[in-house]
Amino acid sequence: MEQANYQLEMRGISKQFNGVTVLQDITVQVNKGEIHALVGENGAGKSTLIKILSGAYTKDAGEIFIDGKKVSITSPLDAKKLGIAVIYQEFMLAPDLSVAENIYIDRLSGDKKFINWKRLRSDAKKQLEDLGFADIPVTAKVRNLSVAHQQVVEICKCLTRDARILVLDEPTAVLTVAEIRKLFEVIRVLKEKGVSVIFISHHMDEIFELCDRVTVLKDGHYMGTRSVCDVTSKDLIHLMIGRELTQMFPKRGAVIGDVVLKVERLNSGKRVRDVGFEVRSGEILGFGGLVGSGRTEAMRAVFGADKMDSGEITMLGKRVNFSNPRSAIRHGFGYLSENRKALGLIVDQSIRVNTTMASLQKVTQRGFLKKKREKDHVVSLLSQLSTKYGSIEDDASSLSGGNQQKVALAKWISSDCKCMVFDEPTRGVDVGAKVEIYNIMNKLAEQGVAIIMISSEMTEIIGMCDRAIVMHQGRITGELSKENLSEENIIELAIKEAAQ
Repeated sequence: MEQANYQLEMRGISKQFNGVTVLQDITVQVNKGEIHALVGENGAGKSTLIKILSGAYTKDAGEIFIDGKKVSITSPLDAKKLGIAVIYQEFMLAPDLSVAENIYIDRLSGDKKFINWKRLRSDAKKQLEDLGFADIPVTAKVRNLSVAHQQVVEICKCLTRDARILVLDEPTAVLTVAEIRKLFEVIRVLKEKGVSVIFISHHMDEIFELCDRVTVLKDGHYMGTRSVCDVTSKDLIHLMIGRELTQMFPKRGAVIGDVVLKVERLNSGKRVRDVGFEVRSGEILGFGGLVGSGRTEAMRAVFGADKMDSGEITMLGKRVNFSNPRSAIRHGFGYLSENRKALGLIVDQSIRVNTTMASLQKVTQRGFLKKKREKDHVVSLLSQLSTKYGSIEDDASSLSGGNQQKVALAKWISSDCKCMVFDEPTRGVDVGAKVEIYNIMNKLAEQGVAIIMISSEMTEIIGMCDRAIVMHQGRITGELSKENLSEENIIELAIKEAAQ
């Protein structure tokens, strides 16, 4: 039977892993030249569905149609031949090769014996010009490009393979506001060319600005497809999580007490210059600024992960020297990294190991691990954070992004920190998990923990913080009290040159 109405139709798709159903009777229908959003909480089944489309997984049941014709996708090569391309958050690029070489990496010489470098560079330049990025030099090494430009190179690489169905998985997660605008221009160009785009995002404003229709998944089930013009963000959230979010940000009831951490005249490399601040018990102090402003670098230097060239750190009234992260942890200072996969977790180790690695003293006795005590501790902690997992012995890589973030967070809660840095704590997690993380932060503050929150989302800074510090080019450009926290004020300081 042929279905001629859609460029892509995935009908009745089901998938199990080890007897656990992760997708049940999912249907997605995408028109030619449509920007189609795919949304759902972390663990809803989005990634599994896309991996079936890309050939990384095989479906247990269901059918896939391309341009009305039933197709079989059992490998990534099958998907590639059918014009399906997926761009993940981690780009598949060779950093030490040029832009042109990356775009044509699997057919550098075409069907000839030797590479025609002039033709290769000319073709690559034409591809970039067609997308509105003639300013990207085709001879530049990819590692020297911005993240946004690397993303454009990845898209060009897909288009030279005649991709007609392009999946973008959280494409704006690490982009600045200006870079997001450029990406949206590229996506609209692709739409005009008849490319069907599946756009996965947790940002409602992006979906309503860019997409034509949206399909919602929840717990591996199909919840419906809607025209974006016919729904509100509240409607989508209700479909995604099965309940309404009456309040995104919790009411702040913590009592702000004495100074827990004080940093003075901090310098580290070229990215952190003369940074000073203090944070008190029960306080949530925001750090705002553009990507690359030095916020993360400053906190890594305080934590001992990067070398501190000069400066003073006082913790609970005592001068300290965090020469390495182990020293910081011993003093009660924790750091939830923005890159949970590379720095926040050991993804090929168990959930159990990841949860207790920073607090082994709680589950050992005289140097020996007490297995029952550890199991009870991990299960209790993950339950408090509403973490979804199969077994605590499963690798952390088996978890969805939001649940990985909860395990990374559990590690620090277990270590009884007096001060914690939350670096982009809700990046790549769905709206329901965001609210849960905000509530956890609020409870920690009510328990007297001093919290520093780095975020590129100004609404988070405004909604969660008692005050905020803004950085630009490695320096602090200003501080905003709660009553002065606004997007306009944050942006003004984020682009302001600091006094030298």
